[in-house]
Amino acid sequence: MQRNKSAKLSKNRVGAKSVQRYGGSMNMQPVPLSQASLDYERIAKAISFLQANYLEQPGLETVARAVHMSEFHFQRVFSRWAGISPKRFLQFLTVEHAKRQLAESKPVLDATFDSGLSSPGRLHDLFVSVEAVTPGEFKTRGEGIQITYGFHPTPFGKCLIGVTPRGICWLSFHENGSQRAVLRDLQSHWRGAELVDGAKTTAPIVNEIFSNLEKGEKASLSLLLMGTNFQLKVWQALLRIPRGDVTTYENIGQLIGAPKSARAIGSAVGDNRVAYLIPCHRVIRKSGMLGGYHWGEPRKRAMLAWETAKTAA
Repeated sequence: MQRNKSAKLSKNRVGAKSVQRYGGSMNMQPVPLSQASLDYERIAKAISFLQANYLEQPGLETVARAVHMSEFHFQRVFSRWAGISPKRFLQFLTVEHAKRQLAESKPVLDATFDSGLSSPGRLHDLFVSVEAVTPGEFKTRGEGIQITYGFHPTPFGKCLIGVTPRGICWLSFHENGSQRAVLRDLQSHWRGAELVDGAKTTAPIVNEIFSNLEKGEKASLSLLLMGTNFQLKVWQALLRIPRGDVTTYENIGQLIGAPKSARAIGSAVGDNRVAYLIPCHRVIRKSGMLGGYHWGEPRKRAMLAWETAKTAA
């Protein structure tokens, strides 16, 4: 019997119970993320404007006007989202800051990387462990796996998350009006799996990832990943990069024993489909330039500056 090439879709038949064992406690009060997501959309527009007009070095009043806000409102949105003033936040977006960050991160990362890849990665107060699909599941692109998915707001815009009883298998960001496109991406990547629409089930997990970090609560999460052995090595290395630090493709190569494979490492970083939890946004070029990001360079800039602000507070 020939299988359909697209993942099967069905309505939610899975309760929170089936995913609870990998995501920690599900008894917390959900923290609303809708305001943070709206704030991010405005800030992303400001970052895009700054990128397009960096030679003119526009002031805050000009940037605020470009995104249709008063300077006062602009200040307020930045402070609410990042916890710091726009002026300080914008300093975190420069190449000069990225170069300093690389230098300051090196001793921290050297110590972190010395602990090896076997222990769980730590993402601030989140402890992330990884399980890979079986060879059979890899060959069939997830046959026999049921993925519950949902769309939710986050501090970095809207996301699509996919979860299984064995762990989170998907986390991507998208813009307004592109839900169908990102859902097709999930279907294509996990085309042998059954997809179940279940936002009520996935909402507490998104809150655990994003809201609880702000409250300083500790949690543990598991990931279910589908990739080659080389990709898995790269993704596990990314888990060693603490929030507020950055590294280069060359440093990742040194860690995994492939110092001359920067191009292949770049491809593996770009193939990551669990955004934020596997922090591919923390890998930049050794020149201090950010390089690409699957979910848009303005989002990468915003995420790095937001993390720097949070760790500097």
